[in-house]
Amino acid sequence: MAAQREYEHVRVAVIGSGFGGLGAAVRLRRAGITDFAVLERRDAVGGTWRDNSYPGCACDVPSHLYSFSFAPNPEWPRNFSGQQHIRAYLERVTDTFGLREHIRFQHEVLQMTWDTDALHWVVETSRSTLTADFVVSATGPLSDPKIPDVPGLDTFEGKVFHSARWDHDYDLRGTRVAMVGTGASAIQIVPAIQPTVDRLTVFQRTAPWVMPRVDRKISGLERWMHTRLPATRAARRQLLWIMRELQVGAFTKHPGRLGLVERLASAHMKKAVKDPETRRVLIPDYRIGCKRILLSNSWYPALAEPNVDLVPSGLKEVRGNTLVAADGTETEVDAVVFGTGFHVTDMPIAQRIKGADGATLAEKWTGGMEALRGCTAAGFPNFMTVIGPNTGLGNSSMILIIEAQLNYMVDYLRQLDTLGGTVALDARPSAVHAWNHHVQDRMKRTVWNTGGCDSWYLDANGRNTTVWPGTTGEFRRVTRRLDLGEYEVLRAHPDAARPAATAAASGTAHKEAR
Repeated sequence: MAAQREYEHVRVAVIGSGFGGLGAAVRLRRAGITDFAVLERRDAVGGTWRDNSYPGCACDVPSHLYSFSFAPNPEWPRNFSGQQHIRAYLERVTDTFGLREHIRFQHEVLQMTWDTDALHWVVETSRSTLTADFVVSATGPLSDPKIPDVPGLDTFEGKVFHSARWDHDYDLRGTRVAMVGTGASAIQIVPAIQPTVDRLTVFQRTAPWVMPRVDRKISGLERWMHTRLPATRAARRQLLWIMRELQVGAFTKHPGRLGLVERLASAHMKKAVKDPETRRVLIPDYRIGCKRILLSNSWYPALAEPNVDLVPSGLKEVRGNTLVAADGTETEVDAVVFGTGFHVTDMPIAQRIKGADGATLAEKWTGGMEALRGCTAAGFPNFMTVIGPNTGLGNSSMILIIEAQLNYMVDYLRQLDTLGGTVALDARPSAVHAWNHHVQDRMKRTVWNTGGCDSWYLDANGRNTTVWPGTTGEFRRVTRRLDLGEYEVLRAHPDAARPAATAAASGTAHKEAR
C-alpha cells in the first residue's frame, strides 16, 4: 500500500494571479479540472496591474484586444484603459468564473523541488507546503522591479521608490522629484505629476521613440452595440488584431521600411518641443522598434514645461540629497522615482525551482533562457511557464500569447491523461535546443537585433531571449498541440510505492522508450 501523503496534494499548482494565472485557472475549469490551487504572494489578484498603480498608469494596447477572448468586456470606457479598469476587469473574471475558492493569497512560493520518486513537485510557500503533479508558473516578466545599484543611494535622505511600488502615502506636491528612466512607466508618470511638483528632473539614459496615442472615450452607443450585438465587439477585436499582425513583417523581416514611422515620431516630438537643443537629445540614435515604441500625447508637452529639466544622461551616483548624472550634472531633490523596469531576462522565480538533477532553473539558464515553444525546459518535468522565453511581443497584445500557451497547457494535461498512471513529460534537450536555434536564427534580421540599441529584450550575453520573432497567429499554431516526440515519458518504477512528499530524489522513475 502506498504511504499516505505528508502534504496536501493537488493535480495542478498555478503560481501567480495576473492575466496568466487567472487565464490558466479559467482554462483548467473549462477543461473539467477543478483540483488545482492558485498561489498568489499578494493579498489580491491582478499581477502587474495590481502592483503598478502609479499616477497615469494605463495600457498601451487597445482595451478590446487586451482582454481574454473568452471573457469579453463590452463596457471598456476608452480605447486604451487605465490601470483601475484593467484591475477591475481581472477581479470580475475571478468572480465570474468562480476562481476565488482556488486562490491562496499571501502564499509566496519559496522553493519548488521535483521529486523523481513520486513524479510530482514539492512546493514550499510562505504559509504551507503542498505537492502537485503539474505546475504552471505565471509570475510574468514584469513582476519583480529592478533598481540599479547606484553608489550612495543608501545614503539618500529623501524618499525613494520604484514605479511598480508607488508610495501613495508620500505627497509629491510641492517637492523636487527626480524621475530616473524614460520608458513606458516614466512617460505616463511625468505628465501626471508635473503639474503639482515644484521641480521635476528627468534622467534620460536613452531617448525613446514616442508615437501619438490615438485614444478617446468609447461612446455609450458603441458600448450599447457591443453589449446587444456581440458580433460588433468581435469585429472590433478582429480588426485590431489584423492591423497589428500586418505590422509584424516590418519588425521581423524588413526593418529598413520603418523610416516613415520614424519621421512621423519625429514630427510628433517637434510639434511640442520648440527648443533646438532639447529636440536634439530627444531624437533616438537607433531604429524605431528596436526598443519598445511608446505611445503618449502628453510626454513631450510635459518635458517642455518650465518646471521640468531633462538630463540626457543616466544617474551615476548620489551624494546626500544631490543626484549626479554621468555627464556631471548635479541636481538636489527630495524624492527619487525609479522607472527602471523589471527582471525580465533573469526571471527571479527560476532561482527557486529545482529540477530533476537538483540544479535550479536559473543555473540551467546561466547562458540564457530557453524553453521549448516558450513553455517547457529540459530537466523540469510537468512544469511550464506562461510568458516564458521568447514569447514577448513588441506591437500587440500579450493576452494572445497567453491564450496560445494555455492551449498548450490543456493539451499537455490531456496527453498525461491519455498515457495513464503516474507519468510525467520532460522536454528533450535536443528539442529545446532545436527550437531555440530556430528562434535565434529568425531573430538575426529583426529590428530588435539589428536596430542598434541595447534594450531590455537582450540578456547579459546580448541574446534576445524575450521577444517572439513572428505573428501571434503563427505562435498559436505552433502551440496548438503538444508533440510527444519532443518529450521523454517518465513513469514511476513499477516496484516503487508512491511515497510521502519529500524533497529527496533517489531516481526510481524510469524513462519509457518511444
